[in-house]
Parts: sequence; structure tokens; C-alpha cells
Amino acid sequence: MIPATLRVALPVPLPTLFDYLPPAAGGEIRPGSRLLVPFGRGKAVGVVVATGVETAVGAGKLKRALRVLDDEPLLDAELMQTLAWAADYWLGAPGEAYANALPLALREPKPLPTLGEECWSLTVTGRGALDAGSRRGGSRALLAELAAGPLGATELEACLPGWRAAARRLLAAGLVERGERSPDRAIAVRPAHPLSTEQQQAVDAVADDLGRYQPFLLDGVTGSGKTEVYLALIERVLAQGKQALLLVPEIGLAPQTLRRLRERLGVAVEVIHSNLAEGERARAWLRARSGEAKVILGTRSAVFTPLPRAGLVIVDEEHDGAYKQQEGFRYHARDLAVVRARALDVPVLLGSGTPSLESLANVEAGRYRALHLRARPGAVRPPTVQIVDMRAQRLEHGLSPTLLAAVAETVARGEQALVFRNRRGYAPVLLCHACGWHADCPRCEHPMTLHAGRRVLICHHCDHHSRIPAACPACGATELKPQGQGTERLEEALAARFPDVPVLRIDRETTRRRDAFEQLLDGLRDAADQPAKPAILVGTQMLAKGHDLPNLTLVAIVGVDEGLLSVDFRASERLAQQLVQVAGRAGRAAKPGRVLLQTHHPDHPLLRQLLAQGYAAAAQTLLAERRLGALPPYAHQVLLRAEATQRAAVDAFLAAACAALPPEHGLQVAGPMPAPMPLRAGRQRGQLLLEAANRRELHAALRPWAAQLARLPAARKVRWSLDVDPIDLY
Repeated sequence: MIPATLRVALPVPLPTLFDYLPPAAGGEIRPGSRLLVPFGRGKAVGVVVATGVETAVGAGKLKRALRVLDDEPLLDAELMQTLAWAADYWLGAPGEAYANALPLALREPKPLPTLGEECWSLTVTGRGALDAGSRRGGSRALLAELAAGPLGATELEACLPGWRAAARRLLAAGLVERGERSPDRAIAVRPAHPLSTEQQQAVDAVADDLGRYQPFLLDGVTGSGKTEVYLALIERVLAQGKQALLLVPEIGLAPQTLRRLRERLGVAVEVIHSNLAEGERARAWLRARSGEAKVILGTRSAVFTPLPRAGLVIVDEEHDGAYKQQEGFRYHARDLAVVRARALDVPVLLGSGTPSLESLANVEAGRYRALHLRARPGAVRPPTVQIVDMRAQRLEHGLSPTLLAAVAETVARGEQALVFRNRRGYAPVLLCHACGWHADCPRCEHPMTLHAGRRVLICHHCDHHSRIPAACPACGATELKPQGQGTERLEEALAARFPDVPVLRIDRETTRRRDAFEQLLDGLRDAADQPAKPAILVGTQMLAKGHDLPNLTLVAIVGVDEGLLSVDFRASERLAQQLVQVAGRAGRAAKPGRVLLQTHHPDHPLLRQLLAQGYAAAAQTLLAERRLGALPPYAHQVLLRAEATQRAAVDAFLAAACAALPPEHGLQVAGPMPAPMPLRAGRQRGQLLLEAANRRELHAALRPWAAQLARLPAARKVRWSLDVDPIDLY
């Protein structure tokens, strides 16, 4: 046995750690430090997990590490402990878990970036170009923002999302210059809104537990002011000299949340998400690690931010599926935030207008404390909700006369209407009227979506593109008809019906540019100050949450039936959440709101209960159904997925994996079976679902089994992954 060996986590998808001899240069090496090591034919940056371990590998076989990259550990003891727990719980490769905790720039063998904030300012030439008006578009907008003085990268991200492309052009032309400044500076503070009684009670309840671990679920109807509760609590944390971490599910929510935090708190707010330049993301992470950053705002990956002076962790829109990583290390940021709060001994606040059934079950079991916001401060009243029965109605592009009349009334009043359809493109199917042929993806065997504006067929599963055929490939007929409606078709139909009203489509197609989403929303907010400028929005789930549009008074939801008829046991929960979240966009200011749900199933129990009793009652019904069916959150699942070009390879691997389960494992096993979508991107797909009533028993059986999977001979011919607590079975 060889003492003084280093155990290292390397960023590879293998269920093991690696042993190395210390570098020849000597010196103290502590867990949490980065280490450059030889690996295969190249080099890799790993994280030291343990030192002074004993190894059974022969002395001649152990390689010597090349050098230590850090004077002191980058990952502290709490993060190291949490990451070890996470890798074990989500049955992930430990090296991928540790790598996830580091921004990409810190996974390379380079010196750490300085902690100063990136800062941009006009040059004399740049000021001249602004005065002369010689620049247009994003370049002119950036020059105008910098005219009053230098601005940091975080400030620019808040006021001008997507500014970096313009900055690179202007830097090359000598019109702007880049420097650094201390991020610790005074910021003008906007006074706080007075809290309602419910908001104050929620703030006091959490504040009483500052300094100790306690999970809270803030269940607040849409528009009830959850963000004001977050802000008031963060103020109290800052007054104690502590740090606060606020997670949001999507990058689209970050700019507006950042503005509110900065305006209210008067301190620099660090932002961590995947759209940031890697250097800036690494600097923000390091400023949090040093304790210099007091408020950290981020998406899923920000849950790994070091918090040496932690005071509070907040997860906004905790029900959102975006918190679940769907590839590589498949962790859930909401659940990891709760684990981190326990390790840091601080409260964690999960907020939502439509809480997940998992969180409601934790309240029911006494693990979380529930706080409620039932009123909408400042709103006249909650929006009225009406079910529109589509049966026997003459539809125009899928829109009922009732819906079109409501849109007409809304824009006539100078207000804004949202027509919500969670399907991109012009039409989901292109059909031959003569013989019934339809355009299928050759790699998925699923219909391709027609995108008329780009004149192309696109598979929304694998992104395969095809030209639109001039004639039917099967019979030669030229009558190819689009079937169904996507946002693009609804935009066209509404623009034709209301030619004098701006119709704005907000989906992934129209918001490809990094700043496009914010610009569209800002234009709508500007219109709210001018009642003579109505607008019609056509949008997907991008608009479902978190966006305040004061002049939006009508929300019309089409395509409800798809969620009602799904075979996925989570579909009803998702539909209820989506309907309530989208409906919550209506009437958020002084004007009353109205919501229309268009359906062929007006008597469906879920719709009727949502309408009569609200989300809380519907969620309790769904929880009762899950309990009866022994489904999550009253049971626990692990899904083994496999894919390969040949179906035989998938079947052989899944059969071998099933045979490798320990005897008398006590688990419920479904499969091996084809995935609900058995062919995707030209690859055959299959799965094995394992369930147990007890989480501990499930993991006890699966830990040794998971380690065996990589050693199965059949594993070499497939791509496979384990998904603990999967949020979908596809």
C-alpha cells in the first residue's frame, strides 16, 4: 500500500475517482484545490477530493500529478461535502459533479482572473461618433448608454442585454475602451413598497429563522408580490453582513430581476448564468467565494456558487422544470438548494404561484413550512376566467368567435391581449390533401413542423431541416395543406383580422438575438403609458411567468386539450401550472383582467376545479391521485435510458442491465421497453424504469448496480444515462 496518495475527481463520465502521486515540487495540497494531471494521452484539470489516502494500485502504475493550480482550495469544505452527496444521490460521475461546480474558465490550467469588475467607457473618438450619429442599431445604443460615464458589465447586461457584440465592434474601431474597477460602489436606491399584511407576515416568519436551517414554501398567487418578500428578506440578510443567493429558472427572467435588486438594495449584484462571458462568470463566482459579493442572482448552475458568509437561499418559481439538468450530471437545482441550505445552516425559501406537488407533499409531511400570499396588492381584483366551448363552433385558424370578439373588444379599449399557444412554427403537420401523405422527419419518424416565414420544415425533436416539397412525394399532387396552428400561423391570422393593431410574436424564433426578448417586452411596457397604442401578443411558454405588462388585460389560451389528453402522469400538474401562470399575466395593474380557456372538453374535472376552486384545490386532488397510484412524490423513480443506431444493441444492454440487478432487490421494474419516442435523431431509444416506495431502499439497491453498468460488455455499444427523480419519462 502506498501512503500520501491524492484522490482526484476528473471531468469524465466514469463512476470513479483517480489516484495520483503528489507533484514533484512538493508543498501542501488540500481537498478542494485544482490539480493538473496527466490523463490518457493528454492532460486534465481535476479537483483534489482527499489527500493521504491509501491505494491498492502498484507504485509503478501510479502517475505523478503535474502541479497544483491553487494556493488555497477553490472549493470549501461545505461545497466539497455537498458535491459528494450530490454525486451519490443522483448516481452521477463524481468528476462531472465537481466540474459542474466550477465555471468553465476555472476548469482550465490558467491563472485565476482578477476580481475587479469589467468596465467599459467611451473614448474621445467614440463621443465624437455618438455626436455625429455615425453608428446605428446596437452600436449606437451602447454608445448612448456609455455617454453619461463608465458602466460595468453587470450594469450593461441589465440595461442592454446582448451588448457584447456591439462592444467588440466598437472596441475594434477604437470608439470604446475596456478596463476594470472595484465592484463595491454606491448605487442609488429606490424606496421600498409598503408591504401588505400577508407579505409582512411572510418576511417576519423567515427572518425569525435567519441563522438556522428551515425550508419555507412561499405559496403566492401570481401578482401577489413574492419578489417584494424576497427583497425585504435580502435587505435583512445584508444588514447582518451575510450573503443571499437567488435562483431563477430562466435567463429571460434575470435582467428584470437584476434591475429590481439593484434599484432596491443599492449594492452590486453578481449574475451567474450561461449567457455571460466566461471570464465575467468566473469573476462573479470568485467574488462570491471571497465573500465580496453579497447578492448572487443566477439560473440553475448558480446553485454551486460558494457562499462563505451565507445568510439565505431563495428559489423563485420552484416548480419550474428548468431547474432539472437533463444531460450529463442530472441534478435538480431546487433540491440541491435545500441540501446546501441545510449544510450552511440557513433558511431556504421556495417561491411559486403554482407549487410543485413535491413541495406540497413536503409541507404535508412537516418538512417545509408553508407561507401564503392570497391577495394581489394594487390589482383591482383577480382576473375573471371563462371556459370557451369550441364544440360545434366555426373556427378561424383554430380561434373561436368568442375569442376573436374578446380580442377586438380589448384592443378597441387601447389595451393589450395575449393569445397563448405553446407550439412554435406555422403548423405542426404538412399534409397531402389527395393521398394523406405527411412530412415526417426521416431521423425521428415524427411529423415535421412547417415554418412558413423561413420556408422550411423543421423537426422540433432533433432539429433536422428539409425544404418544403413543391408536390407530394407520394402521389405528385400539389395540394399540400398545413394542418393545425403554431404561433406563426396565429400571428398571420390575427394580423389579417386586425390590420391596424401591432401583432407581436414572442417565441424562440423571434427572440434569437440575445436582447430581442427584453426589447419586445420594453416596447410593450412603453405602450402601456400610451393607451392609444394597443397590441396583440402571440406567445409560447416564454411569456408564462415573471413578466409584468401593466396594459395586458386579456389572456386567451388555445391548445389546452393537448395537456388534458397526455399519457404522462405529470401532464395534469404541468397543465394546471401553465394555465394559472399564463392567466396570471392578465390584469396585474389597475385594470381588471380576463382569461379565456378554449377547449373541446369544457366539462373536464381539472378545468372545472381550477375554475371553481383554484390551483391549491386542484393540486390536492392531483396529490390524492398520485398517492392512490403510488406515483411520485409518494414513490421514487430512477430511469435508465439507452440509445444506439441499432435496436438490438439497445435491447441487449437493457436486458443485461436488468439481469444485473441484485437478487431480491424489492424494486418495481418496468421494462426493458422502447422509449415513448422510440426513434430520435436516427438513434433507437429504450429505457428501464425502477421504482420503490422508500428512497433509501431504492438507493441502497441501485448504488452497486450503477457502478456495474459501465463494466457490462453491452454498454460499449450504447449511450446510456441514469436519471434519478426524472421529471419526464421521454
